[in-house]
Amino acid sequence: MLHDFVPPTPRQGPRRRPVFAAAALAGVCLTAAGCAGDGGPGPGAGPESASGPASSTPSSTPSPRRSPVPDASPSSGTASAKPLPRGPLSGRTVVIDPGHNPGNRDHTREINSQVDIGTGRKECDTTGTATDSGYAEARFTLDVSRRLRTLLEEQGAKVVLTQDGDRAFGPCVDERARIGNRERADAVVSVHADGSATGNRGFHVILPAAVNGGGADTAGIVAPSRELGERIAGNFVRVTGSAPSNYVGGDTGLDTRDDLGGLNLSTVPKVFIECGNMRDPADAALLTSAGWRQKAALGIADGISSYLKR
Repeated sequence: MLHDFVPPTPRQGPRRRPVFAAAALAGVCLTAAGCAGDGGPGPGAGPESASGPASSTPSSTPSPRRSPVPDASPSSGTASAKPLPRGPLSGRTVVIDPGHNPGNRDHTREINSQVDIGTGRKECDTTGTATDSGYAEARFTLDVSRRLRTLLEEQGAKVVLTQDGDRAFGPCVDERARIGNRERADAVVSVHADGSATGNRGFHVILPAAVNGGGADTAGIVAPSRELGERIAGNFVRVTGSAPSNYVGGDTGLDTRDDLGGLNLSTVPKVFIECGNMRDPADAALLTSAGWRQKAALGIADGISSYLKR
């Protein structure tokens, strides 16, 4: 769940089965951009089977690169201190932003404080959502982000996390944006999971809109952020089998927003990804599976890698 906006009103009515979903599962890319540099069968994005939406049974199939493991263990600091191998992403910097923070729930006064998001003021952060069984979004985002860091570092990228379980709360949305800007990141991805109604399923990638007001000016990042988002969406389908959201983005898996401080204040290419809906039982079964979280990290990593190697 995003931390600085009011969710849109979900589309009503039965889910329309887009041609995209079937095509993606047959090995067709979400976009032409999503195909380049993926190094595997045609991309797609998200967790979906050929017979329809993602199965409600968590997948235990090992990732093509790494076997699924329990919650990834933390490391000290926000950037790895270990030497990086030489690889196709050597010299590149990626900032991963794990949405929310497990400690936010104990610091409501601090996270409710208002911060400047360029076009107005909003809360510093929120606690995020959780599954009905109590698995917190903040735990999910941190676990996926650590897995994603490992995959990108294996390709030689410098990876910085905005928080790694090493802060009592936050950071606030404005600081999250500043971290990516300060690092002059080649790409920034904010990892989330949604908290919508039961029956609303699938992932979506949020792209920055053209915003110019206050301290926000996204003119220079709109186009590259869209390409980054398209490549992530295409690879997320391919790796996880998940379908694009049936309630946001018109079945495209992409949603453009102008009210997110994390995007408005960014000066480098940045997107958000809502990996699924924690309040839908079928999606929750995926999100709570360590094996599926590894696939989610791999899909995002392949999208970032494809974008950086273009």
